[in-house]
Amino acid sequence: MKKIAVFAGSFDPFTLGHLDIVKRAAALFDELYVLLAVNASKKYLLTESARVEIVKTAVKGIPNVKVDCFDGLTVDFMQCVGAKFLVRGIRGSADVEYEQTVAWNNKVLYPECETIFLSSAPEHLNVSSTVVRELLKVGIAKTKQGCAKLAKYVPAETIPLLTTNH
Repeated sequence: MKKIAVFAGSFDPFTLGHLDIVKRAAALFDELYVLLAVNASKKYLLTESARVEIVKTAVKGIPNVKVDCFDGLTVDFMQCVGAKFLVRGIRGSADVEYEQTVAWNNKVLYPECETIFLSSAPEHLNVSSTVVRELLKVGIAKTKQGCAKLAKYVPAETIPLLTTNH
């Protein structure tokens, strides 16, 4: 039986920290879905289609990774694709507390769901989508020097997509 996992998030935008978790999770499972959350009440910097394109570009070289969107509960998507594992990245103690609560609730909703926590690599502890959104809003990607700085936070091949889609 295939081991199928899901790594879900808004990925607004997708960072090097996300990519690190994807690469490590892809090595553990037969199939890994990177699932973009769709939440109509949330205000995103990037459109859904832009986020999908950016994630697909970032994970292009990882053969067992698929990118999808779903408007609903992650556990419902997991059931649809036959996934039993939910991958979550954690950076610190605040993430652990939050993710433990979410994992417990997911287990109640979908008893077969096992949440797998992957600790962030030390070099990505301070990388967050929130920081990247702020950098994009202030125009960091308008110069070559700014793009070089942005490449410390996001996959370099996604920078052109970020600059045209926000």
